[in-house]
Amino acid sequence: MKHLLKISALILTLICCAEAGESRAPNIILIMADDMGYECIGAYGGTSYSTPNIDQLSAQGMRFEQCHANPACTPSRVKIMTGRYNVYNYTRFAQLKRGERTFAHLLKEAGYATCIAGKWQLGQTHDAPRHFGFDQSLLWQHTRSNFSNETQTDTRYENPQLERNGNEEDYHKGEFGPDLLVDYIGQFIKENKHKPFLVYYPMLLPHSPFVPNPDSVDWNPKSPGATRGSMDPDYFDDMVRYTDKMLGRVVAQVEAAGLSEQTYIIFTADNGSLGNTVSQISGRGVRGGKGQTTNAGTHVPLLVKGPGIKSGAVYPGLIDFSDFFPTFCEIAEITPDPKVDINGQSFFSQLNGELRAPRKLSYCWYAIPKFMEKKYPNIKHISWARSTRYKLYRNGDFYDLRNDLLETTPLQKNQLDNELTKLRNEMAKLIKEHDAGRME
Repeated sequence: MKHLLKISALILTLICCAEAGESRAPNIILIMADDMGYECIGAYGGTSYSTPNIDQLSAQGMRFEQCHANPACTPSRVKIMTGRYNVYNYTRFAQLKRGERTFAHLLKEAGYATCIAGKWQLGQTHDAPRHFGFDQSLLWQHTRSNFSNETQTDTRYENPQLERNGNEEDYHKGEFGPDLLVDYIGQFIKENKHKPFLVYYPMLLPHSPFVPNPDSVDWNPKSPGATRGSMDPDYFDDMVRYTDKMLGRVVAQVEAAGLSEQTYIIFTADNGSLGNTVSQISGRGVRGGKGQTTNAGTHVPLLVKGPGIKSGAVYPGLIDFSDFFPTFCEIAEITPDPKVDINGQSFFSQLNGELRAPRKLSYCWYAIPKFMEKKYPNIKHISWARSTRYKLYRNGDFYDLRNDLLETTPLQKNQLDNELTKLRNEMAKLIKEHDAGRME
């Protein structure tokens, strides 16, 4: 009898554990390509590159038509992690203020295992990733420069120089940086598949230097890395293809762990493509706009696959990079700290096919990095507000992006009807409100 009771108790325990596993908080994997505008993706109409894995993510999930980042990398990274407009917390290139709260902080406090693998560029202190909420990290450009001290060659791709949990690791046997990062992510998923986890994968790809990769015919496993200024656009195709391959590998890792139905996989990019790339989309060419405030600098892909998302869904509304923070909180059923002023607006309801309070306008404040000032001398500190179609700059320039995507001819006030005048005034009010909050 005692033996039967023990067996019954064991069965009941297993059932309870299984039920708990089914109802646990969903996993979140955020994959952010580096310098890759929406025009590169087949799912958006791009025809220059092969992106089958990214396209499949779109087919199985939701495609957002109007996601906008900051035009440069560090500001976008600061915004997406904190849910705040850069006007309030951007200090300088390659830095995130130590006092900021990130989505990793909140998810970790809610019981998530947290991991970051990829490009850091948010502060060189040894403990920075852990300080900002990540249990585990494998990073490039953490405490070390992006160029080798010995050879002055780039250290992210061939035989890279990385840091695992703050400890330096140099590779010399033909390793390719993106593969090492995805291997690390796969191991993290295996080790944490029985509890909710966050993986943040800010990719190295397809950022310059544009180089051959292990799938290229001229791949050189003995390369010490590319020299400064290696931006041959002929290799951009190879870089985009490898970006797609790495995303496919992460999706496969989730499937192998049996977690597809419990995991949100989000793909986006930190800003537009580099300016020496021209990509075809829907029958027209788009020159990359990284660093510029036009659509080519800010319009990035956003594709999400996960529980409850209808396959092939498309959302035409506006999404800002500050919106990821509250969305992750809602996915994990976390209430953000009311003491932290968040500018983002959750798009979780849109993932479920609802249209609860869609974002009407977004605001962006942009301080161009010093190393880009010579290239764009007319941009220093600039701000604007936009809808899906219209855009107003602080100086009063107002554009109809549907008919003037390159922003060549501002609309004059005598061209505006009452409805457009009202919209312009709303945008001006939004700019004034947030510009006034700029930290000294």
